[in-house]
Amino acid sequence: MVTDKSVASALGSIQDKPLLWQVGAVLAGTVFLAAASYVEVPLVPVPVNMQTLAVTLIGAVYGWRLGALTVIAWLVEAALGMPVLSGGAAGAHHFVGPTAGYLFAFPLVAALTGWLAERGWSGQRPVLAFLSMALGNAVCLVLGGMWLAVVIGPEDAWTFGVVPFLAGGLLKSALGASLLYALSRRKSTKSQ
Repeated sequence: MVTDKSVASALGSIQDKPLLWQVGAVLAGTVFLAAASYVEVPLVPVPVNMQTLAVTLIGAVYGWRLGALTVIAWLVEAALGMPVLSGGAAGAHHFVGPTAGYLFAFPLVAALTGWLAERGWSGQRPVLAFLSMALGNAVCLVLGGMWLAVVIGPEDAWTFGVVPFLAGGLLKSALGASLLYALSRRKSTKSQ
């Protein structure tokens, strides 16, 4: 149940569109995710990029169902060999390598932020939007770090797969909440 009428109208505007329009939104979302993947700082074993920002924004703007579906479509593109992952990487082998846990976490992150946005944790409430995105980043780090611990051991996973991303996750959450706030202000200005 959506508790914020402006959020309901913003989300409903995507979710209530015809199927062809929603397919276009999914494709646009995968392009946005791919573009965010190219903005990176190469670290080993996991690079820093803007993917989590894109995933949380897609979830918050598209809602939990369409957001998760969009991220899954992007992952399918990657598995099929399209250069949409970090730095233009592609291929199914990424789904068993060091970054697999993060990749598999992304649809859950989009679903979580979308579900929370549908309940008012959105641009109309920037603090809640920030918390939603921070939770999404935390889920990504926990699941990604757990898989990485299997691959390289718990201590190295914590050192190289979680700690370097904590500050960035908070900064991306703040940026995402700011972008959602700006979008909600823009929508409310247009509706007046």
